[in-house]
Amino acid sequence: MTTGPASGFGPARRPRPTLAVWKFASCDGCQLTLLDCEDELLALADRVRIDHFVEMTSAEGGSGGEPVRHAGRGPYDLSLVEGSVTTAEDAERIRHVRRVSRYLVTIGACATAGGIQALRDFADVDEFRAAVYARPEYISTLGTSTPISAHVAVDFELRGCPVDRRQLLEVITAHLVGRRPRIPSHSVCFECKRRGTTCVTVAHGTPCLGPVTHAGCGAICPAYGRGCYGCFGPATQPNLRSMVDQLHRDGMTERDIQRVFHTFNATAPEHASVPELAAEKRHSSPTASENRPERPA
Repeated sequence: MTTGPASGFGPARRPRPTLAVWKFASCDGCQLTLLDCEDELLALADRVRIDHFVEMTSAEGGSGGEPVRHAGRGPYDLSLVEGSVTTAEDAERIRHVRRVSRYLVTIGACATAGGIQALRDFADVDEFRAAVYARPEYISTLGTSTPISAHVAVDFELRGCPVDRRQLLEVITAHLVGRRPRIPSHSVCFECKRRGTTCVTVAHGTPCLGPVTHAGCGAICPAYGRGCYGCFGPATQPNLRSMVDQLHRDGMTERDIQRVFHTFNATAPEHASVPELAAEKRHSSPTASENRPERPA
């Protein structure tokens, strides 16, 4: 005598949670981070049903004898969203994604803060369009690149350009077991100290955004003698006034300071005061030449 779902006896098998991965305006780097998980991704596939992930395959559902769902219609237990909203169609589609997703997580700088493409927010997008495209009249785009949270409610944001694979796996694992993801809120400086990296600002006067940048990258740039560029977005309650003063002392101009803060996370609300702070003349602060140690030849 057989038992189990086929015979109608025994405990019913619980369906696997469904996962969807969505792309908006982006370079696909955060989706590739998930694919780069390799062995972990195979283990993950045993716990969740990856029901929509165009970067991985054009096939939708149908694994294990389960019925095939229409592409992108859901419902999904967990949706990971990469990219910013840059077209009217994007704005409509993200509302659809929110409707069919029980839990929505944005991944990467584009989805959480507009990304590099949000530099259009500080210029004339029509000029960009005319310079790049031979027939700009055929290109339909918005004048801004906005994060997903500007359009729909977001349950959790995972920062980075691209996101860190360990943090991404933590977010998915936390969802499977029903707890809040354990993502550190400290700055990159903490990671530098943990790996024993000499502070590039103290030792060489190299401008570095580490004190005001969210941890997660492993402090890669300072480990190779370069200052942090802030690709993981603002740390919790960043002391921007102190940071801007330090960047002035390290020789950066007002324009340079605005550019470095805008590069990866242009529309992050935590950075809104940077232009005003960069324009201030801190007469009480020593000049860059008085503070910057001599760089090694």
